[in-house]
Amino acid sequence: MTEGTLVYDDDCGFCKWWVNYFAQRSDIGTVGFSDLSDDQRDRLPENYEECAHFLTDDTVYSCGAAIEEAFAVADVPPGSRDIVSFLRQFEDYEELREEAYSAVAERRGTLGQFISKEEVEG
Repeated sequence: MTEGTLVYDDDCGFCKWWVNYFAQRSDIGTVGFSDLSDDQRDRLPENYEECAHFLTDDTVYSCGAAIEEAFAVADVPPGSRDIVSFLRQFEDYEELREEAYSAVAERRGTLGQFISKEEVEG
């Protein structure tokens, strides 16, 4: 049983590397944009291909919140759930999280030259 599903751009080697990182360290399921089921696609926002998503039974986390939730569920680093709960108390945290996500996402082509994966193993 998975603790959630990380939805990612399966045309992106950098994205595949991160998804593989989580898959090897947890029971997180993974699915690329090209392999989404109709049910999964229906749960995502209209412009879902603009960022990653993390699906649980009850919630859809998108962009920075998706990666944050993946770290928390995978417990990387140990205590991540507590760290995330603590950070969410601060008013400016969400904006900082999303800016950090966007900064990395905008540079994923360049970052993929150094950290990349062809296939997800998990």
